[in-house]
Amino acid sequence: MATRVLAAPPPGSGLKPVVGDPGLPLVGNTLRVMRRPFEVSRERYDLFGPVSWSWLLGQRTVTVQGPEAAEAVLVNRDKAFANGPAWSFFIGPFFTRGIMLLDFEEHLHHRRIMQQAFTRQRLRAYQETMAPSIGKGLDAWVPGRGFKVYDHVKQLTLDLATDVFMGVDLDRAEADRINGAFVDAVRAGTAYVRFPVPGLRWHRGLRARKTLEEFFRTHLPAKRRDGGGDLFAALCAAETDDGHRFTDEDVVNHMIFALMAAHDTTTITLTTMAYYLARHPEWQERLRDESEALGKPVLEPADLDAMTGIDAVMKEALRLVSPVPALPRKAVKDTEVLGFHIPAGTTVVVPQLTNHRMPDVWPDPDRFDPDRFGPDRREDKAHKYAWSPFGGGAHKCIGLHFAGMQVKSIMHQWLLRYRWSVPGRYTWPLDTTSLPSPKDGLPVHLERLP
Repeated sequence: MATRVLAAPPPGSGLKPVVGDPGLPLVGNTLRVMRRPFEVSRERYDLFGPVSWSWLLGQRTVTVQGPEAAEAVLVNRDKAFANGPAWSFFIGPFFTRGIMLLDFEEHLHHRRIMQQAFTRQRLRAYQETMAPSIGKGLDAWVPGRGFKVYDHVKQLTLDLATDVFMGVDLDRAEADRINGAFVDAVRAGTAYVRFPVPGLRWHRGLRARKTLEEFFRTHLPAKRRDGGGDLFAALCAAETDDGHRFTDEDVVNHMIFALMAAHDTTTITLTTMAYYLARHPEWQERLRDESEALGKPVLEPADLDAMTGIDAVMKEALRLVSPVPALPRKAVKDTEVLGFHIPAGTTVVVPQLTNHRMPDVWPDPDRFDPDRFGPDRREDKAHKYAWSPFGGGAHKCIGLHFAGMQVKSIMHQWLLRYRWSVPGRYTWPLDTTSLPSPKDGLPVHLERLP
């Protein structure tokens, strides 16, 4: 491994140079990081410390490890880091001008409008809308061995996104077509070949983007006219106190991004919860007792805070497998992180997936232990950015409360209907080459409760 300096700091600045290694010719360290993220991150931390550089997905990339470095980049006090140029490299062609790809004043302007779609009143309406759809989706599951959790949960969350976010009645074929377009758009972001070769990820992603644009533009006039209790209608009607509203193009861009962000992250979180609850049946029974004690088939808004067991397992799942594994930024001017010189134009990545398993921050970090979030321990309070699956700073996830509400609502109904298990020696093969997911779909033995 050849250690090299990224760039010499300005004379007299007192800053340290970022060191690292480029990796293999052409691919750099991309394959190692994607396939063995936890081992590689610890290896690099031991070799280079919290700030190092490497060649990843065709870019010189600085990776910052640990909560102090994460805070410096995400809080972005001197506005040295931008989201748009960094995310656009990965998903820009497929999620153009989504809220996460905007920066500074423009981002705040759009965020103020979008916030009207996530008010307490709106969240209550979304929860009421999704409750029967959750039950219908879960009741359609067929118990037995080899039940693939990931596939079924993804179908459920995509269907919920259709109901709650789009508010459009679709037949199964059309729903599958739109859902498939979202899948292709997401997977395109980590394509090795980043130009449109027919049949490969990038090409499929571009086709998917066109499909989604056409879909939302077709339905937008009716949403403008008729309104409704869904996100699509909310974005059409959203207006700030001083009268600013989204254009049609804005609504289309934000809907495409919001549906991707909502269903993928929720699918990963629920699948991770299901895996660890199958591996730790004592926790599954503890949560089921909590849900049965509530005495309600569906959760209401006032019940969310009472589901402390589901909350703890959800937080531990988000720690062990962050649905958004890394948060990239682009330095728009010379800056520093923890005293290291970061030259303008550098891509900087906050690796949430591995930051949440740092032994210096989390005792026994690879162990499933939801009680670490209990009131007597609160290991997540070791640092403000020790646990930050929803990001931080101005770009903190605008839908985090919706996400928690959806996960708890689904898991509550799931626990009341089914018990699930895996063989004692089973360990899931987690695929981290794109958004994290089980390669085998997480097969479980699903049993319907009497």
